[in-house]
Amino acid sequence: MDQLIGKTFRDRYQIQSLLGRQTGRRTFLAKDLQTGSTVVIKLLLFAPDFTWEDLKLFEREAAVLRSLNHPAIPQYLNDFEIETELGKGFALVQTYIEARSLQDWIQSGRTFSEEELSAIAKDLLSILDYLHSRQPPVVHRDLKPSNILLGNRTGNHPGQVYLIDFGSVQTALSYGTRTIVGTYGYMPPEQFGGQTVPASDLYALGATLICLATGQNPDQLPVREMRILFDDRVSLNPDLIDWLKWLTEPSLDRRLQSAKQALEALEAPRKLAKGQPVGSKVQLIQTRQALEIIIPPRGFHLALIPTIGFAIAWNSFLVMWYGLALMSWSSGGWFMGLFAIGHLSAGLWMIWSILFDLFGRIRLQIDESEIFRANEVFGIGIFPLIADRRSISRIDVVHDAYKRDGEGGHIKIPSHINIWAGTKKFTLCGTKNTELLTLPEIDWLAEQLSEWLDIPVTRN
Repeated sequence: MDQLIGKTFRDRYQIQSLLGRQTGRRTFLAKDLQTGSTVVIKLLLFAPDFTWEDLKLFEREAAVLRSLNHPAIPQYLNDFEIETELGKGFALVQTYIEARSLQDWIQSGRTFSEEELSAIAKDLLSILDYLHSRQPPVVHRDLKPSNILLGNRTGNHPGQVYLIDFGSVQTALSYGTRTIVGTYGYMPPEQFGGQTVPASDLYALGATLICLATGQNPDQLPVREMRILFDDRVSLNPDLIDWLKWLTEPSLDRRLQSAKQALEALEAPRKLAKGQPVGSKVQLIQTRQALEIIIPPRGFHLALIPTIGFAIAWNSFLVMWYGLALMSWSSGGWFMGLFAIGHLSAGLWMIWSILFDLFGRIRLQIDESEIFRANEVFGIGIFPLIADRRSISRIDVVHDAYKRDGEGGHIKIPSHINIWAGTKKFTLCGTKNTELLTLPEIDWLAEQLSEWLDIPVTRN
């Protein structure tokens, strides 16, 4: 293509230098001799690497640019047939944007702060919202650092953002096509099958921002279950990390669906507290990868007074009995000693119950791999229960349950939530007669768990 340098097309556009090359296409910097302005010319020649698919994409790019009018997107100027010594072909002329690509900035050693990443993300989401809101929606399909231009820093802003190269653009939500376009590492799984929707561009945006944050292309980063693993390579706010994971969710159904939705999630990180009953002190935090529920201590209440009094009397009695047992052990008082030791556990359990009421909390956590529950006192987990997250199958809400005691009577069981993971039951409420959750809190937590796990609630 060097022989085209200096050549003038249509007696107007003089080729000055080669900007880039792709299979079937070449991009040149040129001068418009009529206006004196600098323009970009894309050439498609009937060369040995030419395919009819290249022509289809070339014509589509020209048609799409002709219909767009956005300050961060190159403007269509002209298109025409050409004939050169290298063969016949087509030319597409568009405005030139004087800015460096994000790929160039990365290679030059520039790093991006968290604030700059957020600013770039917001600008790109604004561009994508414009494209995706067209009728039919315009899906770029090849969003990556080399196709995003960034001007010089201005004050606290990282620079003006531009989206270029619409050579892979799609103008309809077509599920029938099997044409695979894009760049490995930035393409979502559905794009490998020829299916592309606006959310596919959001995946590419997330992969691009991960590249800016890590300095590495996504295909150079480790992957587990098709998810890009980058947490340990960045120092970002957990909310921003979670948002990037949400953008790059392999499952199309679990990914953010629109640029507007993605922008709202970026500006207001998701905390699962909607509908929380007034006065509730339950802590409930949700990200795309984990959900955590912390039920705080019940604190001091009147029902504790007789329990505390009995515990003091009982344990005082045991201490005295144990002392007598030790003194009489050698003289045959071993039975008294065994009696004291056997009942000491009851006294310790009573103390534990009081401490749990005053200082204990219940913590339930569900992440990508497991579900975990423990009663905690002073940060120490007691009776932890763990199961595989994939085995979670049912959520039960039980109100006003009763069971028979040893004497044939009935004991009321506080209302509670059961999360079943295989044969293991993870209960949220309290212990025995201690009601740590109100009925509105139980209903609220059940609905939030159901929404997050996508499992219906069974009410008994």
